[in-house]
Amino acid sequence: MTSTSVGMRCPECARQKTRVRNPVGAATRRDAPATYALIAICVAAFIAELVGGGSGALDGGGKIIHEGGLFGPLVADGEQYRIVTSAFLHAGILHLGLNMFALYILGSLLEPAIGTTRFVGIYAVSILAGSCGALLLDPNELTVGASGGIFGLMAAAFLIARHRGLDELASQIGFFVVLNLVFTFSISNISIGAHLGGLVGGALAALLINVLERDRSRNSNWMEAVGLVVLCVVAVAGALLAADSSSTAALG
Repeated sequence: MTSTSVGMRCPECARQKTRVRNPVGAATRRDAPATYALIAICVAAFIAELVGGGSGALDGGGKIIHEGGLFGPLVADGEQYRIVTSAFLHAGILHLGLNMFALYILGSLLEPAIGTTRFVGIYAVSILAGSCGALLLDPNELTVGASGGIFGLMAAAFLIARHRGLDELASQIGFFVVLNLVFTFSISNISIGAHLGGLVGGALAALLINVLERDRSRNSNWMEAVGLVVLCVVAVAGALLAADSSSTAALG
């Protein structure tokens, strides 16, 4: 017998190499490419904010934030791209760091479990629904941040974990959601609409995936893709309607 780090083994076994697998949640860039890509885009956008004359804060965000942040009157005036670009901008290094840490944790957990395509679909619905919520509640406030997408991922992770029988994990994520909602309503300068909108959008996307996951037919993938696109379209339509309504009210 040969002494090894895992105990006594026969000579033949000692010469064999054991394949090491990553534990659950320790996703690599290959396991969660969209998560890493989203983080990279947000970091690059923040660097662009600083290079563009920003001070790393919302009030001193410089040209990038003022041209890409979510602002109802300008969305109504034809700058609809702000519904998307605002989700990749951040008002300071702390804002960026907290959001990217949450995105890394949730993405490392969720993307390997459901696949990159589904993950991107959920995130897209969440950021668009977050913009819709922000325009409904605070259309005349300049809003930036990935928080809507992150709240959507939290809701999706909770519902998908429950659906797959991972009750302990679902309980942990549920506590995380409640804790963040408490922060949302108790700290100033946080977009309540973006957080709630993202939460609802992510939940609807996850419910769609859970329902269609039971259907193992070939059409289920197409139905899922169409359903996620429809949710995105509804979120964008709601955001545009909210922006137009706020603009009309301001003129009135």
